[in-house]
Amino acid sequence: MRKTTSTQGPRRRAAAAVALSGCLALAVPAGTAHAADPVPTVFFGDSYTANFGIAPVNNMDQPRGLCFQATENYPAVATGRLADRNITLDVQEDVSCGGAVIEDFWREQQLPFGAGTVPAQQDALKEDTRLVVGSMGGNTYGFTSILKQCSARLRGDEGAILPGAPVDAESPADECADFFTSGDGKAWLDYKAEQVGHELDEMFQRMSHRAPDAERVLVGYPRLAPQDTAKCLKAAPGQTERPFVDVSEDALSVLDQAQKRLDDVMKKVAADDGADFVDLYDHTGHNTACDGANRGIGGLLENSEVELLGQSIPWYAHPNEKGRDIQAQRVAAKIEAVLNR
Repeated sequence: MRKTTSTQGPRRRAAAAVALSGCLALAVPAGTAHAADPVPTVFFGDSYTANFGIAPVNNMDQPRGLCFQATENYPAVATGRLADRNITLDVQEDVSCGGAVIEDFWREQQLPFGAGTVPAQQDALKEDTRLVVGSMGGNTYGFTSILKQCSARLRGDEGAILPGAPVDAESPADECADFFTSGDGKAWLDYKAEQVGHELDEMFQRMSHRAPDAERVLVGYPRLAPQDTAKCLKAAPGQTERPFVDVSEDALSVLDQAQKRLDDVMKKVAADDGADFVDLYDHTGHNTACDGANRGIGGLLENSEVELLGQSIPWYAHPNEKGRDIQAQRVAAKIEAVLNR
């Protein structure tokens, strides 16, 4: 009689070991699979990625310092949070720069004050880049022009550093709510929304061409004005100016609607191009510029942490450190989900 037990026993034990190892692999906590496999990453974007207003600023002794890229911007903070979860990003470059429009992804960006240019942001992408993350669209949409259309004070010296001009300087600032809801103002907003959509689509196509294996993550913008605009009629603790200074309450509702439209356009284009989107607007309704001690957005003329030529620069409605941390939290969570799917 042929004996079979001498081989079946080891085979069964081997099969059991393979099954057990498979179970153990499935039991590994999320993120640890990437601990020994750093992900080549590029961050891109405008002042909301650079986190204008937060100090210290990178490269302040060079022209690129005028990008006002914070040393601890949300890409840096998100990278640190992911490292704590054993997910390592190999940051190839962070090319985010204040004032960037979408076209600056594929062309040189002009720095303010005639300080020169910085290379097209797409130049940072490499064939081995596996993750591309950032915020872009607000400057192409003309958000600073919208603010200047609605604020006489921002049209003057107090908004001198803020790029852009009012959409129609002949139309009074206190009539901007009507301006943007009818006639030429509404047509201008329609055109800018369409422009953002087309240019974001081109940006995503260029990302895919230069880094064909990269996951692409577009980060939306945090909410600036709350649904209850009456909260904007008083100054935040420790401040003397209202968060949106002379922008009227009815104009704040229009401004909020315009911002929501921008984020909706960004979300749709990302979905259409197979990219991921971080929705900040829907998660920052209680951290707007008008939420007092809980504000995640610095007021238009509230002094930021950054100085230029010895003078404090206003926040101009950019995320403060609380807002930056919200950005970083949401972005880190999205990156973790993307890398583990």
